[in-house]
Amino acid sequence: MRVLVTGAAGGFGAPTVARLREQGARVVGLDRHGSDAESVLACDITDPEAVERAVAEAVRTLGGLDAVVHYAGIGIPNDAGGPLEPDALKVIDTNLLGAWRVTAAALPALTEGPEKGRVVFVSSELAYLTLPFVSAYSVAKRGMTAYADALRLEYGTRLHVTTVYPGYVRTPIHEAGKEVGLSLEGQVRAEEVDDIVGTVCRQLAARRPRRDTAGTRAGQVELWAGRHVPGLVQRGVVARVRRQVAQGVFDGSELAKGLVLRLGGKR
Repeated sequence: MRVLVTGAAGGFGAPTVARLREQGARVVGLDRHGSDAESVLACDITDPEAVERAVAEAVRTLGGLDAVVHYAGIGIPNDAGGPLEPDALKVIDTNLLGAWRVTAAALPALTEGPEKGRVVFVSSELAYLTLPFVSAYSVAKRGMTAYADALRLEYGTRLHVTTVYPGYVRTPIHEAGKEVGLSLEGQVRAEEVDDIVGTVCRQLAARRPRRDTAGTRAGQVELWAGRHVPGLVQRGVVARVRRQVAQGVFDGSELAKGLVLRLGGKR
């Protein structure tokens, strides 16, 4: 299998590239910082021209393309009622539109072979579980699931499309939140890197890959609840956030001042 992996130097991407190569796949990665030794091409996926060049080079290197795995993403906390620029737009441009650009550039190669090509989008449980200060991230990840659905509809005769929904996994994407006192650790169900890497690799190898999947059994239950009883899930989240406000969980964050006032009456 010939695979293109975005975010290939990241917390999920690097171990996925290593695992796939152990299994005999040929892999080229895209990342903001390239590495000749690891066959990772430098590419800013918010730059359309850079994406076209990098994907074309990857296809030439691999001699074709069988699958694309999307990990590339950033996480910058934002206020849902605050300005879009620069942080919210940066998150959406990278996490959603970056995946769209790469997929569009790769589609001719993915769909020209005798077998169906494969695209795996690594979304997030925050696509269906709304939490404070991750609105841009949630919009991007929920949009990713909608884009995956559109691909299935328009290209399903030539593509297998899978969307994976991780929980909280300790990777560098969470550093921006920690820096402003808004860590997601303990706020979201925890999973391990290997849960997600293993899930992605299994879907790439499956004869009939899943449409949507979490990385663990607990994640599957949560995914079902988020899809089928979203109002109940949301009420539970609101109740927990109110308790956290009362406990002072958000008191150290400048970004959270408005929420603390609205939900707790605290200044």
